[in-house]
Amino acid sequence: MAENITQKILREHLVSGEMVAGKEIAIDIDQTLTQDATGTMAYLQFEAMGVERVKTMAVSYVDHNTLQEDFKNPDDHAYLRSIAAKYGIYFSRPGNGICHQVHLERFGIPGQTLLGSDSHTTTQGGLGMIAIGAGGLDVAFAMAGKPFKVNMPKVVNVILTGRLPDWVSAKDVILELLRRVGVKGGVGKVFEYSGHGIETLSVPERAVITNMGAETGATTSIFPSDEITRAFLRIQKREDAYRPLVADPGAKYDETIKIDLGSLIPLIALPDSPGNVFPVTERRVTVTRGEGKKSWESTLDIYHRPITQVNIGSCTNSSYRDLMIVAAILKGRRVYPDVSLSISPGSKQVMTEISKSGALTDLIDAGARILEATCGPCIGKGNAPSTKGVSLRTFNRNFPGRSGTKDADVYLVSPEVAAFAAITGKIVNPIETAKELNIPYSKISLPQSISVNDNMIIPPLPEAETKKVEIVRGPNIAPLPKNTQLPDRLIGEVLLKVGDNISTDDIQPAGKWLDLRSNVPAYSKATFSPIEEGFHERARALRDSGGHGFIIGGSNYGQGSSREHAGLCPMFLGIKAVIVKSFARIHLANLINFGIVPLIFANEGDYNRLNQGDKVSLHISGLNADTFTLHNETQRLDISLKPAFGYTDISILKAGGALNLI
Repeated sequence: MAENITQKILREHLVSGEMVAGKEIAIDIDQTLTQDATGTMAYLQFEAMGVERVKTMAVSYVDHNTLQEDFKNPDDHAYLRSIAAKYGIYFSRPGNGICHQVHLERFGIPGQTLLGSDSHTTTQGGLGMIAIGAGGLDVAFAMAGKPFKVNMPKVVNVILTGRLPDWVSAKDVILELLRRVGVKGGVGKVFEYSGHGIETLSVPERAVITNMGAETGATTSIFPSDEITRAFLRIQKREDAYRPLVADPGAKYDETIKIDLGSLIPLIALPDSPGNVFPVTERRVTVTRGEGKKSWESTLDIYHRPITQVNIGSCTNSSYRDLMIVAAILKGRRVYPDVSLSISPGSKQVMTEISKSGALTDLIDAGARILEATCGPCIGKGNAPSTKGVSLRTFNRNFPGRSGTKDADVYLVSPEVAAFAAITGKIVNPIETAKELNIPYSKISLPQSISVNDNMIIPPLPEAETKKVEIVRGPNIAPLPKNTQLPDRLIGEVLLKVGDNISTDDIQPAGKWLDLRSNVPAYSKATFSPIEEGFHERARALRDSGGHGFIIGGSNYGQGSSREHAGLCPMFLGIKAVIVKSFARIHLANLINFGIVPLIFANEGDYNRLNQGDKVSLHISGLNADTFTLHNETQRLDISLKPAFGYTDISILKAGGALNLI
C-alpha cells in the first residue's frame, strides 16, 4: 500500500496500536533531547525510575537559562552536567547554542523519531524526522526505553509550488499557514510538505516552517529527505546519516493545503497570538486582546508604527541564512536611534560562520547588540521591551507578558521585516523599502564547507566510568513532589475560570520564574499569576483544608510550551480536575501524567453555567464511564462531562500520576 512519509516512519517504529487517525498508538523513540528549563525535572523523574543508563541517544542542552544572577542556575547546570556523565547522555554546554539549531546541525537523522521536552522539537521535521514535543516525564520514560503513546494523527499534505519572491522568506510561509488554520487548526495533525516549491528551500528554511508549525497545535511537521537534505548533512560532515525519504506515488492524505510561494507577501503576527496574521502592509487592524471577561478589542495602526525594540534570533530564525540576510540589509547603515536591536545566533557554529564571512562585523558596526547563542529574550530572560513598548521579534510566540513586559505590544515577523524596521524605526514593507533605500536583494546560500567544532559538546562517558560519578545537587533542587491516589469523589470548588487559548505561560510563566524550575514548592507561587496574583494562596488554603480544586477553561486550553510544570505545580496546589471545551495535546498528556483528571464539556454551552467560586462535586469512581456528572451545589444544577483521557490512562489517573504507578 502506498504510504506518505509520516506513515512510513510511524510504521517502522510502531510498537502497538492501529494506525487509524484518532486511535492511540505507541512508537519506539530513537533520540531524546532536553533543555535546562525542562530538563532538571525530567532527570529527577528519570532518576526516580532506577534505570542505570539511557536507552536512547540522548542530548541535554543548556540554552534557556544561562544568565547566572545567583547560585540557582549554575547549580542546576552542574546537576545536569553530572546527570549526563552518570547516565550516558551528551551534554551541550551553555553557549553552544539553542537545542533545536544544534540538534539540526549535529544530531538529527532523517527517518528517525525524536522526543524532546520542548514544544519546538518539531524543528527537526525540516530534516525528515518525526520529531515531537512532550512533557519531561514522557521524555524520561523514552530515555528509559519505554515507547511513547500518541493518538495517530491525521496527515495534511501541504503542497508548495513556485519560488519565494525577493524579501519574502520561510517565516512568511508558516505565517501564511497560521493565517489559514489558526492556533488550533493543527491539533491532531501532521503537516507533511511536498511539491516542487520545497526544492527551493534549504534545510534551515524548512526548519523555520516545521519549528513554528507547533503554534498551530500540530503533533509535528515534516519535509522529505532529499538531495537538499543530503547537501546539508554533507556540509555538517554527517553525510553518512543521510537517507532518502519521500512519499510513495499515490499516497493518500486526510487533507490537502496548497500554497503558491510566488504569491506570498511579507506577513506579520499581531499581539497577542501567533495566529493574528495579516499582511505587513495592512493599515488598521482590529484584534482581540486579553482573555475571558478581561478581553477587549484593540485597533492597531501597524503600518509605519514607531517601534522601540527589534529582537532577531530564537530557535525559529537564528540560522546562518537568517543572520546573513539581516547583515546584508544593515551593512553600511545604522540602527535607528529610538530602536534597541539585539541579535542572538542560534549556535556557536552560526556565530563562527558569520564571523568568518565578515557579517558579524557588519552587524556590530550598524549598532546591533550581539547576545549569547541562547533562547534568551524569547522566553523572557532579558531584553524585555519598555513600558507600552512596541517590539518586533523573529520568534515564535507573542503571548501576553511572555516578553517580560505585560503592556508591551509584541509582533512576530521575518528577519527581513525585522531588519528593515531596525534601520527605519517603523514597521514597513521590505519590498518597497528596499527599492527606496536602493538595497539589492542577496540570495543567501549555505557555505560549501564549515569548520565543525564540537568542543562544547561533552560525549557520554564509557559505562565503566559512570559508576564513579557523583550527582551534584544544589540547595535549589527540591525533592519531587508526590501526589496522592485519586479518591472516588472529588469535593471542592471552582478555583479559577478562564477563557479560550490559555497558554502554559498563563498557567506557569517562564521569564524570571524559570530559576525555580527545580523547586516546585517555590515555583508554584507563580501558578496562574499572570491571570490572578492571589491564586497560589487560595489554592493552598483549599488544599490544606482537605478540599479539591477545579479549573474551568475554554477551547485549546494549555497551548504553547511543553512546560510540564503547568501540570506539576497545579497538582502540588491540590488541583484535581480541569474541565474545558478542548485541550492542547502536550498539556493534556502532562495533566494525565501528574494525576489531574482532564474532562471536556459534553455540551460546550455548559461552560456558561459555572462560575469561579462555585462549590462542586464529582463522582469519578472507576473512571471508565462514557460520561460523568458534575454537580454544581452553588447553583443546584448538574453538568454532563466527557473524559479527555483514554482507557490506558485510567490506571495512571487512579494512582495519582505515572510515577506513582511505576
